[in-house]
Amino acid sequence: MTGSIIDIRNVTHKYKGSEQDTLDNVSLEIKEGETVLLCGASGSGKTSVIRLINGLIPHYYQGDITGEVYVDGKDISQTELYELAGVVGTVFQNPRSQFFSIDTDGEIVFGPENIGLDPKEITARKDGIIEQMDLKDLMGRSLFELSGGEKQRIACASVAALLPKIMLLDEPSSNLDWESIGTLRDIISEWKKQGKTIIISEHRLWYVKDLVDRVIYMEDGHIGCEWSGDEFRSLDDNDTRSLKLRPVNIQGRYEEIFDFSAKEKENHREEFTDGIVLKDFYFSYDKKPYLLFKKKYSEADGEELSLCIPELVLPKGKVISVIGCNGTGKTTFLRCICGLEKDCTGTIAIDGKEYRGRRRIGLSYLVMQDVNHQLFTDSVASEVLLSMKDKDDARCCEILDSLGLLKYKDTHPMALSGGQKQRVAIASAIAAGAEILLFDEPTSGLDYSHMEKVGELLHDLASSGKTVLVSTHDPELIECCCDYELYIKNGRVISFTGSLEKLEGIRRNAI
Repeated sequence: MTGSIIDIRNVTHKYKGSEQDTLDNVSLEIKEGETVLLCGASGSGKTSVIRLINGLIPHYYQGDITGEVYVDGKDISQTELYELAGVVGTVFQNPRSQFFSIDTDGEIVFGPENIGLDPKEITARKDGIIEQMDLKDLMGRSLFELSGGEKQRIACASVAALLPKIMLLDEPSSNLDWESIGTLRDIISEWKKQGKTIIISEHRLWYVKDLVDRVIYMEDGHIGCEWSGDEFRSLDDNDTRSLKLRPVNIQGRYEEIFDFSAKEKENHREEFTDGIVLKDFYFSYDKKPYLLFKKKYSEADGEELSLCIPELVLPKGKVISVIGCNGTGKTTFLRCICGLEKDCTGTIAIDGKEYRGRRRIGLSYLVMQDVNHQLFTDSVASEVLLSMKDKDDARCCEILDSLGLLKYKDTHPMALSGGQKQRVAIASAIAAGAEILLFDEPTSGLDYSHMEKVGELLHDLASSGKTVLVSTHDPELIECCCDYELYIKNGRVISFTGSLEKLEGIRRNAI
């Protein structure tokens, strides 16, 4: 060993079911206490490097592998996963995949309890983590009721409670709002002060730029280049775009989009005489178990409602960003529109026709935040064809090609990276041809170039007459393609404004 806490030596890896190597002769040494950023395009191998370090490759993900991996002096190929629990902690891109409990308190203490710590020590760790990560508002809640961003915060806390030497974070900001990203940055900064070794796989670069000591750029399964922290911070937009990376420096560019306090003061709502009319969209997660019949909610139910939209007119043929903080009702709004929340009894009116209940389902198609819930077949092409009313192989290939997925058409969807899975779900939505297309964080795992491609596709869908609603925390996507901003807070529409004039101003200031 060289004294490095992580030593990857000439590793080549290919997942079972894939014909292409995901890692190609990768060698990497990381010293104890270093904070290292892994960046690169979707599918470049970042997540596979994370899986090498935490032992999921080769102990969980089957495939062909050559080379050696040592972590804290342990040969990963000869070390059981449970032996790494106190050494390596991982926060996955999809936090649900690492939950073991059903409530937030139980999830944070699960790790310490599982390794047999004294109850007093468990309580002390829990209290310390809650204070350090500002989680009081999330305690005593069901994990199933949390937003994606809230789940991510709990996942960070549950890993930190084990006090591992090495912290691995795979796209940790992908589902977070801007305030929560600031909290995450503070958490990483605190871990850095504690001397932990931190490896972050990330597309959003701006919030970690002042924390990283070294940056590894992954390209097609190998290390393309490497920068020191100072060299990385000096990269301009032309440098990052040429590498399919998002900007490193964004000061002053996007604050206006997420200045929710200003939107609440303005409280402006565009009025449309023609469009898609949503009426009586009321819904509550707090159901009364003793009621024999479903309660029909109305605006009078006030605070009891998780969603309260008496009437809203959406313009046809436009891309509308749905913005707001984590847990404020954006996903609930989308789920109610497409009929996934059966207790929501709202009505959708289009061209004089009203659609209620199950009839709403055929009008819309939702790409979920966790796309694993809607991938069903054994190949990418079959997944897209499944959404088509009339199977069309040529159209399927055209859609896949537009999203950079054509070469994966025969690959099993679960063998793809998170960003690639997201694009498969988007391809299925395009193939479905519904009137209302709903996207929940569609660019959360995508690099800059693929985010632009998604933005172009959303714009094209709107130009063809579709109404597109996009729940997003991604300012670059809003700048790229959105015509209107719909700001939701606590399940209520606070403002609904056009984006074109404001975003044109942003573009001018950025030039």
